[in-house]
Amino acid sequence: LPLISLLILSFAIRLEAKDRYTVGELAEKCEIPSNIASGHLRLMQRCGFLAPERDGRNVYYRITEPCLKKIIACVRDRFA
Repeated sequence: LPLISLLILSFAIRLEAKDRYTVGELAEKCEIPSNIASGHLRLMQRCGFLAPERDGRNVYYRITEPCLKKIIACVRDRFA
C-alpha cells in the first residue's frame, strides 16, 4: 500500500504542473502505458482526489482535493 500511495502522489505532482491532463498526456509525461495511467487516475478519482471533465471526446482530470495540493506544495518545497 505505501508504494501505491507514492505512485499516486507522483501522478498528483505531475497533474499539478498543469491545470488538467488527459490519460494519454499523463501517460506520455510519466513514460508509462496509458492503461496503467488510467488505472491510477481511476483510483485517485475513487479516493476523491480528482474530478474528470469531459470536453468533446476528451476526458481531462484535475486535482480537486485541497489537502492533496498542500501535500504537493510540501514535497516541492522540500525537494526544490
